[in-house]
Amino acid sequence: MPTPMLKESEIERKWFVVDADGQVLGRLASRVASILRGKHKPTFAPHLDVGDHVVVVNAEKVHLTGRKLRDKHYRWHSGYIGGLRDVRAETMLRTHPERVIEWAVQGMLPKNRLGRAMAKKLKVYRGAAHPHQAQQPTALPAAPARPSTKAEVS
Repeated sequence: MPTPMLKESEIERKWFVVDADGQVLGRLASRVASILRGKHKPTFAPHLDVGDHVVVVNAEKVHLTGRKLRDKHYRWHSGYIGGLRDVRAETMLRTHPERVIEWAVQGMLPKNRLGRAMAKKLKVYRGAAHPHQAQQPTALPAAPARPSTKAEVS
């Protein structure tokens, strides 16, 4: 029996809202990237964009662990001579917290036009308000709890 292949018209996309308040950046980004790719669906195919839309609110309240606020740097280049820009994570989180989450999620998506299409379904907002109420987003279910140490597992 051949594997059924989805057509673009058969893909159903849902809207999820995620509150970033108190969440660790990397864990939040990996969860959001998985939803954007559609890996939570039984119809997942790596060559298709079957993922859902994700709205992230309270971006300024996301946490970075360890000394990343001080040691992590965001670098980009304008394309002009001397156009290298370098900003510490602490400054970036204060001035543009949306970019911190967007760039973390984009780093976990495929590096091709399919990944860029998936990234367009991510909406990040600094505060708790967002303009996507008409889409009736549902809260993303909580991730399964992980034990913090090996001693607790035994």
